[in-house]
Amino acid sequence: MTETTAPMNTKGISIHELGVTFTPEGSEPVEALRPTSMEIEPGEFIALVGPSGCGKSTLLNVLAGFIKPSVGRALVGGDPITKPNIDHGMVFQDYALFPWLNVIDNVAFGLERQGMALAERHDRAREYLEMVGLKDFADKRVNELSGGMKQRVAIARVFATDPSIILMDEPFGALDALTRRFLQHQLLDIWQKNRKTVVFVTHSVQEAIYLASRVIVMTARPGRVKLDQTVDLPHPRDFASAEFRDYEKIIYDQLDEELAKTFKLEGGQGMFHD
Repeated sequence: MTETTAPMNTKGISIHELGVTFTPEGSEPVEALRPTSMEIEPGEFIALVGPSGCGKSTLLNVLAGFIKPSVGRALVGGDPITKPNIDHGMVFQDYALFPWLNVIDNVAFGLERQGMALAERHDRAREYLEMVGLKDFADKRVNELSGGMKQRVAIARVFATDPSIILMDEPFGALDALTRRFLQHQLLDIWQKNRKTVVFVTHSVQEAIYLASRVIVMTARPGRVKLDQTVDLPHPRDFASAEFRDYEKIIYDQLDEELAKTFKLEGGQGMFHD
């Protein structure tokens, strides 16, 4: 696959000492995300990994505008994030498709909100359905699709609106291994054609290394950045290569310490790597 430079409408993300504390009614405050900072360049593909509950999805929800930080700030293209914005595309694990719409109208939904005429938005939707291999399913209902096909519709929908950033919260987590591998390849292909800024949350170290230009390892809760690892490997990447395994060891070594804290294990015990 040939990588291209980021297009003009792709923006970077700046996170400055951003922290989140939740205060449930009648309970003590819970610090989900300790103040942390990072810079994401336009067109970068960033993967976030870390123990469950470390704040990965919390950070993603701040970037999406769904929740406000307790301290600090996040900016896209220099503009503060204050609310949800169609320019900040989101792909969820549970697809979030509209069952009363057919496939093409699901993909075109955001385009309609942008004011695009019916014929034009259907043309754009078909273009992205072809990219994910679902051109022949444009008129099908969502309930006629498999889980992997539904996620391909969700990916087509978010790229079709031409957002400046794309946020993905474990989008392949519920899929079987073969479908997951296929969609990883499709996502890379679309990303390399569009070069959007992507922030991708996953629990799979292999998936993070396979997809991302940088892997961010977060600490146990309250989360903060522990390791910011550039993955200097060309695409397509070989899971079995020595170089790929070297990156796995670096990241697992950092994660083992945080998983030990999460499960209250004593130091010095290795964790099982799946």
